[in-house]
Amino acid sequence: MVTFETVMEIKILHKQGMSSRAIARELGISRNTVKRYLQAKSEPPKYTPRPAVASLLDEYRDYIRQRIADAHPYKIPATVIAREIRDQGYRGGMTILRAFIRSLSVPQEQEPAVRFETEPGRQMQVDWGTMRNGRSPLHVFVAVLGYSRMLYIEFTDNMRYDTLETCHRNAFRFFGGVPREVL
Repeated sequence: MVTFETVMEIKILHKQGMSSRAIARELGISRNTVKRYLQAKSEPPKYTPRPAVASLLDEYRDYIRQRIADAHPYKIPATVIAREIRDQGYRGGMTILRAFIRSLSVPQEQEPAVRFETEPGRQMQVDWGTMRNGRSPLHVFVAVLGYSRMLYIEFTDNMRYDTLETCHRNAFRFFGGVPREVL
């Protein structure tokens, strides 16, 4: 039996100018088969829908829905639900159970982040970070202007007060001025 893909390949090769004999040789089928499919009316493939396959989880779905609804707004771990339905005779796996539980959960909308806005020149926020510890530590001084979010970063080998003072002076020089407050 010739597959739909082979039939399509026959038609494409024919449109590209190949003879029936060359197509038959290329695809390893007889010339008569090539001619038959070239003369036949083109019909789209008829795919039948697959029959629904029963899941091992089907008879426990209502119980799981009810259990999750009763616990709302709290969440019950899938392992707890698995233990409960195994006691009732469930023989399936955890993957299908977790997927079903995930499909039931309502995605929570995250609160929009409220930006802390300041007027120009009012505020600069600073902080230290550590990139590497050990014998030769690498620290980072970060300064951000409140209005423009302009950023200044300086790497240092210590976090002493004199280094902090120097980093502040360098940041003020970089930004071209001193803000009214530094946090």
